[in-house]
Amino acid sequence: MKRFLVADDHEAVRLGLRAVLEQRADWEVVAEANDGGKAVAAAIQSRPHVAIVDFSMPRMTGVEVARRIRDYPLQTEVLIFTVHNSSLLAQQAFEAGARAFLLKSDANKLLLAAVESLLLHRPFCTRSCRNDLDQGPGSERDGQHELTPREQLVVRLVAEGYSNKGISAILNLSVKTTEAHRAAAMRKLDVNSTAGLVRYAVRAKLVDA
Repeated sequence: MKRFLVADDHEAVRLGLRAVLEQRADWEVVAEANDGGKAVAAAIQSRPHVAIVDFSMPRMTGVEVARRIRDYPLQTEVLIFTVHNSSLLAQQAFEAGARAFLLKSDANKLLLAAVESLLLHRPFCTRSCRNDLDQGPGSERDGQHELTPREQLVVRLVAEGYSNKGISAILNLSVKTTEAHRAAAMRKLDVNSTAGLVRYAVRAKLVDA
């Protein structure tokens, strides 16, 4: 029996994933979680073969969940499940230890293929991000390489309208640390306003225009 963890802060999404996965007689969802902290705890307790983890969850991002799971000898493969069509986010997910990156818009067509790849310990990536990952970062990324992965996440969340307090909750950071990352990003990018960060995020394709 193949065991699965499903982590998403929307119950309807968790129920939908469970319904798709449990169509297979030998697949079972053994745990669910509605925030990043609970996802890590559930993975440690249930030791699933595959964890399907939403990127944008309270307390901890899916990328952070993947990193925490990697730190334990769980042999759990992680799939980051997201609405964000971002090759940067895909790269961060793989660097954190996830082996699959799937857009929610692709789930109907590709979820089972992604999971089957993970069960064979093979990587899987949404096609729209795959070419960018293969090509790697270039100078046209508008200084993006100068930011740390954490700073890039903070800038993206700023561009999506989150306050420092909201970003702190998502990334499991103190507000002071979030402010420090935000200030460092503004200094490196030579911008002095939230609007400047948003313009950069759009140019660098951290968010959809």
